[in-house]
Amino acid sequence: MKPRMNPFAVAPDAMKLTLDYSQKVLELGLEKSLQELVKIRASQMNGCAFCIHMHTRDARAHGETEERIYLLDGWRESPLYTERERAALAWTEALTHVSQTHAPDEDYAALTPHFSEQEIAHLTLLIGVINIWNRISVGYRSIHPVTAPRTEAA
Repeated sequence: MKPRMNPFAVAPDAMKLTLDYSQKVLELGLEKSLQELVKIRASQMNGCAFCIHMHTRDARAHGETEERIYLLDGWRESPLYTERERAALAWTEALTHVSQTHAPDEDYAALTPHFSEQEIAHLTLLIGVINIWNRISVGYRSIHPVTAPRTEAA
C-alpha cells in the first residue's frame, strides 16, 4: 500500500479545523473507555488499519483490557460489555452503515435507558468524527506505524 497524499500538507487549515472539531467532541464528557470502544468499532467496520492501530493503543493507555479489545468485533456475543456500551456500539454500527441500516428505531430506543438526550447527541457527534477520520485515512491510504516483527530465538 502506498499513501496517496498528505492532507495535512496540502490543506493544513482544513485539517486543523477537523482536528479542532474532533478535540472539542472528545471533551463533551463521554467516558474515555466508551469513546475508544466506539472509535475502534467504527474503524474496524470501515477497514481503517491506521485508526484501529491508533485507538487500540489509546484504549490500552486508558486502561482498556486486551480481552475487550480483541473481542470488540464480537461484542454482541460477549458478556464483557456493559448495557451502556452495547447500546453505544449498536448505534455506532447503525450510523457507520447508515445507508444500509437507516438508523433503526430499535437501536435508538436502546440508547434511552443508558444515555441522556445530550449524551446521545454527543455520542452521535463522536461517531461522525471517527467516520470522518476513517474516510480520510482510508481514502489517502494512511499507513500506521510499523514495528519490526519479533524473531524467534534459535
